[in-house]
Amino acid sequence: MSFNQKYQEKRLSADDAVRLVHNGDTIVVPTGSAEPPTLLIALSEQRRDFRDVRVSQILPLRKYGYYDPETTEHVRHVAYFFGPASRAGGQAGWSDYIPAYFAELPTLLRQGLSPANVVFSMASPMDEEGYFSLGLAADYTMAAIEKARAVVLEVNPNVPFSFGNCRVHISQVTAIVESDEPIPEVGLPKIGPIQEAIGKYVADMINDGDTLQIGYGGIPDAVVMQLTHKRDLGIHTEMLGDGLMTLVESGAVTNRRKNFHPNKMFATFALGSKKLYQFMHRNPALEMHPSDITNDPYLAGQNDNLVTINATMQVDLIGQCGSETLGFCPVSGTGGQTDFVRAANRSNGGKSFIVLPATAKDQTISRIVPTLAAGTHVSTSKNDVNYVVSEYGVAQLRGKTARQRAEELIGIAHPDFRGELREAAKKMNLL
Repeated sequence: MSFNQKYQEKRLSADDAVRLVHNGDTIVVPTGSAEPPTLLIALSEQRRDFRDVRVSQILPLRKYGYYDPETTEHVRHVAYFFGPASRAGGQAGWSDYIPAYFAELPTLLRQGLSPANVVFSMASPMDEEGYFSLGLAADYTMAAIEKARAVVLEVNPNVPFSFGNCRVHISQVTAIVESDEPIPEVGLPKIGPIQEAIGKYVADMINDGDTLQIGYGGIPDAVVMQLTHKRDLGIHTEMLGDGLMTLVESGAVTNRRKNFHPNKMFATFALGSKKLYQFMHRNPALEMHPSDITNDPYLAGQNDNLVTINATMQVDLIGQCGSETLGFCPVSGTGGQTDFVRAANRSNGGKSFIVLPATAKDQTISRIVPTLAAGTHVSTSKNDVNYVVSEYGVAQLRGKTARQRAEELIGIAHPDFRGELREAAKKMNLL
């Protein structure tokens, strides 16, 4: 039987494909732009027909009908990371959360520590060899496909066919649903003077030939906008966005000086504009790989001069970073921040930057604090953090004493809060 015949044999309506799910199943859905809307809408419409079904995902973009506190006994969201659609459920307690490093999610799925009975994913059209590409997000989805009883692909001509370890063969697929919806687009965050100031401190410490991992947000993108004059930068990241594409277009990124997979950009998921998705399509300079390849500190750290840039919400005077909760209230999740901080620490010549504005709520609250608020999850530990950057400067912590760390961090706090931070540090015997 030809690949095309197999394809036609596996075509189903979304309503019929959803019936492949059994009560008690966990459905694994990929990151953000790779979530399959036709399948998830059908699941939402039929959710009351199921019992104890769970949907596991990082960073959902759209709020589907199954995000419903009244029907959690039917279908319940399980977050690897809370996004705009799922945050309210996490904060109210009717969505669950699995704490995990992004690098280790594939391992948790392969070992059965986190279940994967069914996979729902967007995919590119099939090629002549019978392969689909999960080019928008290889993340943990490739590992889930290894374990799943049923793999359902929503095939969409707008999904780029990317290279790398992100291909699925027709023989691995249980059912195919077709759609042609535009892929969700996410624009660049707003960049103001504070973001620009922080971005300049970081950009000034990035050298020609460095390899970059840059997270999402106004500050990381402010860094990107100030790197267009650099030369021979490389990319080894988790998220591919429009900012990094801009560096390629400007000529700043060539990947020529990368010592680990030279001449190739590595990423695990993409989130950006239609132009970005078109840039990805059959681009020989780009490979999309699962997060246990892109985010593994040992592998990523083999890039010499790896520079990683990630945002946090709070830093205490010993250097602990609270990047995912405000107190016990969830905002996001662990993600890949710690993965890449550790990777940069392993890298020959590497630098990891944690970035944050010095204040919040119109300069009424300091983000540099004596101790993290009670209940706050420590995302990056005091033993891992290196550079912390605010609009007031750069604190370098790695290898420093607790006393030196407190001095460094107070020095980059907003001037209005330095006095009280110093008094608090004295009471804590840090100064």
